Amino acid sequence: MKNYGRLTLPTDLDVIDETIALKESLGADAIRDCDGTQMPEELLNLDAKVYATYYTTRKDNEWALANPEEIQQEYLITDRYTARETSLTIELMKGFHTEQLKPNFIDDPKEWWEVIDRTTGDIVPVDKWDYSEEKGTVTIQTMPYHVYTVSFLAFLIWDPVHMYNFITNDWKDAPHQLTYDVRQPKTQAYVKEKLKKFCEEHPHVDVIRFTTFFHQFTLTFDDRKREKFVEWFGYSASVSPYILRKFEKWAGYKFRPEFIVDQGYHNSLFRVPSKEFKDFIDFQQQEVCHLAKELVDIVHSYGKEAMMFLGDHWIGTEPYGPYFETIGLDAVVGSVGDGVTMRMISDIKGVKYTEGRLLPYFFPDVFCEGGDPIGEAHTNWLKARRAILRSPLDRIGYGGYLKLALEWPGFIDTIRHVIDEFRDIHETIQGTQAYVSPFKVAILNCWGANRRWMNNQVHHAIWYREIYSYVGIIECLSGMPIDIDFINFEDVKNGALDQYKVVINAGAQYTSWSGAQNWIDEDVVTRVRQWVDQGGGFIGVGDPTAYQHQGQFFQLSDVLGVDKEIGFTLSHDKYNEVNSKHFLLEDIEDTIDFGEGMDGIYAHGENYQILSQYHGYAQLVTNTYGKGRSVYLAGLPYSPQNCRLLLRTIYWAAGKESEMKKFYVSNVNTEVAAFEKVGKIAVINNTTDSLSTDLYIQGQKVETLDLEPMELRWVEI
Repeated sequence: MKNYGRLTLPTDLDVIDETIALKESLGADAIRDCDGTQMPEELLNLDAKVYATYYTTRKDNEWALANPEEIQQEYLITDRYTARETSLTIELMKGFHTEQLKPNFIDDPKEWWEVIDRTTGDIVPVDKWDYSEEKGTVTIQTMPYHVYTVSFLAFLIWDPVHMYNFITNDWKDAPHQLTYDVRQPKTQAYVKEKLKKFCEEHPHVDVIRFTTFFHQFTLTFDDRKREKFVEWFGYSASVSPYILRKFEKWAGYKFRPEFIVDQGYHNSLFRVPSKEFKDFIDFQQQEVCHLAKELVDIVHSYGKEAMMFLGDHWIGTEPYGPYFETIGLDAVVGSVGDGVTMRMISDIKGVKYTEGRLLPYFFPDVFCEGGDPIGEAHTNWLKARRAILRSPLDRIGYGGYLKLALEWPGFIDTIRHVIDEFRDIHETIQGTQAYVSPFKVAILNCWGANRRWMNNQVHHAIWYREIYSYVGIIECLSGMPIDIDFINFEDVKNGALDQYKVVINAGAQYTSWSGAQNWIDEDVVTRVRQWVDQGGGFIGVGDPTAYQHQGQFFQLSDVLGVDKEIGFTLSHDKYNEVNSKHFLLEDIEDTIDFGEGMDGIYAHGENYQILSQYHGYAQLVTNTYGKGRSVYLAGLPYSPQNCRLLLRTIYWAAGKESEMKKFYVSNVNTEVAAFEKVGKIAVINNTTDSLSTDLYIQGQKVETLDLEPMELRWVEI
């Protein structure tokens, strides 16, 4: 049936009849429960797959309380405190929420904690500090006016996601759910038996949706129940003495808390990862994937499917890591906040199907006075749709309280349009792939393929002022006709550049995304220079190749044709003039949005052309370098116009301008995806306004299309 399937709906005890009616109306073929809802018995015999949200690490406080030593743990670091005398007492939990975290005094603090003199960077010997379990403090013998921190293990006595949902949804009576460590032998055996029992007692459940497996991403609250530290990619809460002893045996060296807390940065994804942290990630992925496979095998033994939610306790199951496919999952589901997060899910290999939870979630923080769930649904679909045309999800669905969606006027009709269009895409393209550039483009950073579609993000699809100018690049790319890879600096040294026509390096100075000290690696810079000199294209955004060294800040300033003024070259005169006539700007009518932009960028050399500048500093510069080309952009937030600017930038950097209009539309607010095998072209309007656009095929204009707001129009090739 045309209007049936590929859709999962949430349900609850208070919407039984409504669920049945909506299932028929929207053509849903699966129903699910959520955190805070229950699956009604009356719906188990519907003609639909039944998903059961399954928690391996929580919803069993009795077990957690009976085994307090096997509750999940997290490495924390105190604030920095200045000693004014020869002794300093630090209160461990100051600034943390005592309902979420509790210092671990069960395992010897002298073995697993670390006190550091942050003035010198020296570890304070264990005989120079003592702790008080009763007071929750550490007292240190100090040097006056030196600064000190304490890194310590703490038990997660309230599951962070349950705490988040509890606060967001204003739950009153639900008990705080403790979170236990499935990696430890006693709990591991218990959890396996519990899973078997669940499968036996729920014969009507078709899909076990693990949420997720064992280790929560880092989500730490402060003493006012506000988020204190969030790292969706963080490993700080994946530790315990049991795990760390295994790591030491595996790695062959002693573990330090500093490998995790990292001076207080908690190994943010923006940090250039240390060897020790990369070792720990690799170890955790091996162990987690191995154990996850055992649980998946149990599910399969009962004839059920195993699905993983890409969120919550996903740490160690990284879908682009080297061990993920060994788990044997049937599916992955995740939240689709935009095109990037859509691609993060849909590009996953090693599963039978992928599924996306579209926004908004049916939560009271959106479905409330002043909320705009219809507007959020439109924005979400416009971003997701252009990426779906490049790498389709197999299924979509929604989450939260269905009653809220049903009571919001016009909302169901809004998502009905989304669902029908999603099915129409699948029916039309018939499993074929859209046309992409005849050359490959690489994103170069410290993480490479292991963190595909994760660039410059703190918590996926969350807006931050400091990064939207960089996240916009991969948001644009998520729906563009570009063959894209993600590579790291080791790949460069191993000869990977030969596969690519264009390389993009984008991010703030000294971050993992720009590359920091990797740009003073002789092998890296000489290989990149040679590759561009022989015809490669290099695109830098923000602080590309940035590292102060040998009289320059951008280490490939010769390639880029620009450098950055950081105060050392103010005595050097700079004569920069704008010439905005260029291939890059031929479609661009409105003022270019460079986001936060970048101060201090000035052009130099003999082969540059400044296309845009602000207050005397450059924002958009092209350069030629031997047979190759480069482009510098001060920033590139997502917008339809910036997608077009990036498309033109890539084709120009590749020296392939003449090939750009093989399938092309003139209006920057529209895009095109050509499916040559089925003879169809999708033309999409990425705005909520009506507009016209000219369609080009093989460089020739074939027709003018008048598109309705948000329209997807299929055109015969």
